[in-house]
Amino acid sequence: MTTPGGLRLHPFRGVRYVPERVGSLAAVTSPPYDVVVRPDGLHHLESADPYNIVRLILPQTAGTGDRHQQAADTLHRWLADGILARDDREALYVYEQSNDEILQRGIIGALELSDRAQHIVLPHEDVMQDVVADRAELMRATEANLEPLLLSYAGDGSAAGATAVIERTVELPPLLATTTEDGFSHRLWAVSDPAELATITDDLEQRQALIADGHHRWATYLRLRAEQSGPSPWDHGLVLLVDTARYPLRVRAIHRLLHQLPPAKALETVSALFRVRAVDGPLPAALDALAEAAGASNAFLLTGDGTYHLLDQPAPDLLARTIRTDLPEAWGNLDAAVLHATLLDHVWQVPDSPEHIAYIHDAQSTVAKAERDGGTAILMHPVSEATVRDLARQGVTMPRKSTSFGPKPATGLVLRNLAD
Repeated sequence: MTTPGGLRLHPFRGVRYVPERVGSLAAVTSPPYDVVVRPDGLHHLESADPYNIVRLILPQTAGTGDRHQQAADTLHRWLADGILARDDREALYVYEQSNDEILQRGIIGALELSDRAQHIVLPHEDVMQDVVADRAELMRATEANLEPLLLSYAGDGSAAGATAVIERTVELPPLLATTTEDGFSHRLWAVSDPAELATITDDLEQRQALIADGHHRWATYLRLRAEQSGPSPWDHGLVLLVDTARYPLRVRAIHRLLHQLPPAKALETVSALFRVRAVDGPLPAALDALAEAAGASNAFLLTGDGTYHLLDQPAPDLLARTIRTDLPEAWGNLDAAVLHATLLDHVWQVPDSPEHIAYIHDAQSTVAKAERDGGTAILMHPVSEATVRDLARQGVTMPRKSTSFGPKPATGLVLRNLAD
C-alpha cells in the first residue's frame, strides 16, 4: 500500500564517460560545483584531464563569451566525439562511496518534482536567487542535469525495500569503479530489472526526503519546471537518495571568512557581549575546544592572525534584542542564527554578500585564506541531522550554508540529458 504524495523516482538513460576515451574516471570527476575552491581547485581540476566535468559545471571564458553556451557546446562535442555516451536502456543507478571510515550507498534516479507545500522533499536552507539564476541558465543551455542532488530519507534501518535492492546489487560486478584523490572509492551499478525497479518504487512512494545538499539546484529544478507549458522532462530532476537509517550521513559545519573585518577589530567589538577566551592551537586542538563549548552554549572559534579565540555564552539581553521570536525555539538556538542575526547583522554589521563573506567547507582552508588576506575566520560546530530534519518538517528554513552533509556524490559519474 503506497502513500499518495511520496517520492516517485524514475529510471532514465544515464550519460556516462567512455572509459577508453579519457585518462581515468577519477581524473574527469569533480566535487559539486559549490564545493570547488576557486580559483585554485578549478585550475587543478581543469589540468587533471581535458575532459574533466568541471568544464561543464563551472565553464570559464577568456573574454566576454557566453560561458553557459560554451558548456552546452562542450557537452554536445563530447557526445558527438564519443567521450560521453548514453546508456542503452533506462535504469536506476546504485551508487556506493567508501573510504576507511565511511560506507554510503544510495540510488540515483530522476525524481518527480514536488512543491514545498506537498511536504515530500523538505528544504532546510534558504537560497540566493542569483545562484539559482546562474544554475538555471546553465541547465537551459545544456539541457541536462549535470550533477545529482543529495537527498536523505529515514528508513526503518532494515535491509528491506529499496535498501534490499541496493544490497543485492552491490554483490554484482559494477559498471564502473574508481578511486578519487581524496581517498574515496566510487562504484556504480545499473538496475533495470522490472521486479527490482518495482520494489524500489513501492518503498520510496512511502517516503519523505530531506535535501541534504543541493538547495540551489532543487530551486533551479522548480524554476525550470515552472517555465514549461505542459508535461516535459523538466518535471523531474537528478538526485541521489540515501537511507540514513542504514547509511548515516556525516554532518559538518560550513565556515565563514569575513574578508573586510580584521580579527583584532572583530574581537574588540564583541568582548563585552560574549565570553571571549584565548584557546591553544594548533587548529585541531582549538576545534576540540569549540566542540566542548558547543554542548552548553552558542559557540564560535575566531581566528585569522595566528591566534584562536573562543566566543560563547552570548549575553541574554543581546539575544533577546536580535533573535526572531516568531520561529521555533530550536531555530533561535542555532549557532548559524546567532551568528547571522546577532554577530554579522547587529554587532559587526557585515553584509551577507560575496564581497564581505565567503562560505568555505574546510576549516584549514578557511584559516589559511583569512591569514593570507587579513580577514577573520569564523569556525562553526556542526548541527545534528535530527535538528535539521525536525525544523524542515515544521517548514522552517535555517540560515543558508548552515550545514554540510556528506560524503557528497562525485560529479561526472552519471549525467541526465534532457535534450532527447
